[in-house]
Amino acid sequence: MAVNSGTSGLHLVMQALNIGPGDEVITTPFSFVASANCILMVGAKPVFVDIDPVSLNMDPAKLEAAITPRTKAIIAVETFGNPMHMDTYAAIAAKNEIPMVEDCCEALGTVYKGRPAGHFGRVGVFGFYPNKQITTGEGGMIVTDDERLAEVCRSLRNQGRPLNAPTPLETKEGNTGGTPVGSWLKHERLGYNFRLPEINAALGVAQMRRLDEIIEKRQAVARMYIDRLGGNPHLVMPTVSPETLMSWFVFVVRLAPSYTADERDRVIRGLRRQDIGTADYFPCIHLQSFYQHHFGFRPGMFPIAETVSQRTLALPFFNDLTSREIDSVAQALEVMIGQENLTRT
Repeated sequence: MAVNSGTSGLHLVMQALNIGPGDEVITTPFSFVASANCILMVGAKPVFVDIDPVSLNMDPAKLEAAITPRTKAIIAVETFGNPMHMDTYAAIAAKNEIPMVEDCCEALGTVYKGRPAGHFGRVGVFGFYPNKQITTGEGGMIVTDDERLAEVCRSLRNQGRPLNAPTPLETKEGNTGGTPVGSWLKHERLGYNFRLPEINAALGVAQMRRLDEIIEKRQAVARMYIDRLGGNPHLVMPTVSPETLMSWFVFVVRLAPSYTADERDRVIRGLRRQDIGTADYFPCIHLQSFYQHHFGFRPGMFPIAETVSQRTLALPFFNDLTSREIDSVAQALEVMIGQENLTRT
């Protein structure tokens, strides 16, 4: 079911699963904010689980411990496109008879243990924002083999119309005035205008035809970064299991645990002064001001996610990045880390 954003897709899935006030949904604090906002959009409560420092996804042991009688779903995020533990999350969800929603907005084209991203949960949601592996400008996709869930999502994205509602141009015989007929103006449930426009869909179709080529290029860029920076003792490289074929949404490294958030921020500012686009990615969701103010979250509640978040560096990453450009980024990064080390002595 094509939708106008990954966020809209997650929102519709929450509604289609009948999640609402009084319910709890478990997810990660280390993700883009939409992974938790979609829970708030239906009036439910997000329950965060700290992350595994290797995969940067939820710690499976902590996930099972967070389940209560009020838990109605798990939103499992493939952080930076890494699918590690998705099969374990699915088994935990099945054991506890709750649905798992796979937030695979960053993982299009990734394969884990022979299964493509989007195949682990009862439902999966992809995103096609411009920074993703492919783009429709704005857009997303809900995937499921649950026919009832699919039918509800199709209706919800289309103003709550019945599944087989005609378009406005399907008119009564002999009527040339374009008057809507049939079920076009019937609405079975509260719905939204979350459809993906056809011009965006056409862009996505063209992009999908190039997906294999795009993934190969992104894998090559990631390998060049790892080869160039992998031996640096001041950096932690992304960890990908041997069972994973990564499509590489972004390339995020971390400063070693001895570095502070202030030192990381100075490194980012130094790189930007040299016109090297770099960012902290992601800030923890539970420490966003809105979540602290309304839900009482405070620093220290999810220490692994917070420690990781304070040291992340998202480096320039796109399909046609060259080895020369990567070397320039690496040299500048090494200089900035060296300056931080000098201030410590």
